[in-house]
Amino acid sequence: MQSKLILKDGSTFIGRSFGYEESKAGELVFATGMVGYPESLTDPSYEGQILVMTYPIIGNYGVPEKFFWESSRIHVAGLIVNQYIDTPSHFLSRKTLSTWLKKEKVPGLMVEDTRYLTQLLRDKGSQLAKIVFKKDVAFDDPNKRNLVTQAVTLRVTRLGKGSKTIVLIDCGVKENIRRSLLQRNVRLITVPWDFDIFSLNEKIDGVVISNGPGDPKMTGVTIETTKKILAKKIPLLGICLGNQILALAAGGDTYKLKFGHRGQNQPCIEQNTKRCYITTQNHGFAIGKIPKGFKPWFVNANDKTNEGIIHEKYPFMSVQFHPEAVPGPVDTEWIFDKFLDQISKVKKLII
Repeated sequence: MQSKLILKDGSTFIGRSFGYEESKAGELVFATGMVGYPESLTDPSYEGQILVMTYPIIGNYGVPEKFFWESSRIHVAGLIVNQYIDTPSHFLSRKTLSTWLKKEKVPGLMVEDTRYLTQLLRDKGSQLAKIVFKKDVAFDDPNKRNLVTQAVTLRVTRLGKGSKTIVLIDCGVKENIRRSLLQRNVRLITVPWDFDIFSLNEKIDGVVISNGPGDPKMTGVTIETTKKILAKKIPLLGICLGNQILALAAGGDTYKLKFGHRGQNQPCIEQNTKRCYITTQNHGFAIGKIPKGFKPWFVNANDKTNEGIIHEKYPFMSVQFHPEAVPGPVDTEWIFDKFLDQISKVKKLII
């Protein structure tokens, strides 16, 4: 079936459907990268967004079983590609991308010129858009809602048997953050974004604040929790949205980027060593004001935006990119080791 992709500025693109045929609205964004569409579609940070894939061939290796996803479901509001392949070839493939989209009620469109569409978003910035079939829908700005509430699990889980106990605050966590921590022999307690971690009444060696969707200023409860963590000098690592939450809790500020950073090829320079790392990213907001006592840790080599902060004295650190990097390069996986090493250097705390 033919459908339309309509942008808030009036731009209209005719597309051919290969997903679920229901009109949907969201924020139109683009991601660069040759592979990784199953991981991207299940990344909770894409909640409420219509995703344009810049790589022209999508669907060619199918969809793997749920074990390889980054969450239990698709989070994008819609998918835009140049060319969809309905005959996948990969030993891990269990279904076609079209079958998956239809099952999860997510529209997918083939649009002839995704290159032009991406250039439009780079020039004008991310825009509100809608995929329209027979029934029209209104434009919808997902950033006006607390999207974290739509992307998180609502229960406390405990995994691992390590000597260090880490609390992972789930703001829309990618599964590989959990896997990366568990591979390092820790006892991991995952809690929802608005959970009072001080009610656990357990020894906690460190806290990780996960990635997630939307405007960080919507996560008021998590920001207040982070303030208490900082006051108690508990070692802290923020990832993606967690990076922004740490900045806000410490007195910094954040802002919305023109079109964000999404893909597996974002170059970031570590400020101490001047070494450049290629990173996986998915975010539309960034740190604008670095809080007192912190210094820039990483800076984006393309646009010079902040990509991480680290405290000058205490074991508080955060990165805007994904050190667990699925999909993507594993250049920065060492950040988990650095965080756990910092924990080993401080006195264990009981809260």
